[in-house]
Amino acid sequence: MVTSPNPASVKSGKIAAKVLKEISAMIEPKASIIKICSTAEKKIREYGGIPAFPCNVSINHIAAHSTSPRGDKSEVPEFGLVKLDVGVHVDGHIADTALTVDIDGTLEGFVAATEDALSEAIGTIYPGIALGEIGATIERVIKEYGLLPISNLSGHSLKRYNLHAGKQVPNIKKRGTPTVEIGEYYAIEPFATSGIGTVIDSDFVYIFANTGLDKTLEGTTEKLRKYLREKYGPLPFASRWIGTASKKIDVVEEIRMLIKEKVIRGFPMQIEKKARPVSQTEHTIFISEDGPVVLTGRT
Repeated sequence: MVTSPNPASVKSGKIAAKVLKEISAMIEPKASIIKICSTAEKKIREYGGIPAFPCNVSINHIAAHSTSPRGDKSEVPEFGLVKLDVGVHVDGHIADTALTVDIDGTLEGFVAATEDALSEAIGTIYPGIALGEIGATIERVIKEYGLLPISNLSGHSLKRYNLHAGKQVPNIKKRGTPTVEIGEYYAIEPFATSGIGTVIDSDFVYIFANTGLDKTLEGTTEKLRKYLREKYGPLPFASRWIGTASKKIDVVEEIRMLIKEKVIRGFPMQIEKKARPVSQTEHTIFISEDGPVVLTGRT
């Protein structure tokens, strides 16, 4: 039985926390979104890690899966909420952490709701607790702020090279859920909104992952399939990470072909159903005999 976190997981957590804190200082009106994303990913590598997924910068009603595409010209707005979500791995051991910045100070209740929900939820965790009970705490705290948790987004268990390893940590009370076990890793991530508490997929897809389907294609498409599989394995990657020296190659079209052939899949940007603001806070924890150990604590 594993009773202490893997040293690589500890290192991933420290890198993720450091990068999140440093990059959050960049979030101010008119700041370039693509610069925020690329700087975060650069810092992860400088500090000895590898991005476990593209840096997510999700603004206002956008809840998740939002990263800059190639050539992105978007900027941080004058007001609202900006979610910054960072993932790091060291030798496949993943840490996932997020925070929300209230740009103009008018929506600080959203930030407090998810921060307090996360803190109280972690405080309730012990080996053997049902994951749905963690969700009950998250739901209660967020509702105390007059907001709603997002019911179809959840935290998740983590394993080596596996960002979503099977178990889900709901943001609402649920019955019949699995229990927490010693030696497991979890990303706990409450989301709060003034909307109806549901997200839907948008038409925008900038994050992808290999499906593991071993299917031989042709020409440039086959070369790209092999490259993506070797480079990123099962972990997500951004379309802007894919470059080519040839102007004759249309990367966007090649990605479409790979999706059509089901060798990669896309993660659509997710938005609150009524286009209302969303906040998020997240930590990665390890389950020890004595309870949770927070690996992404910020100092």
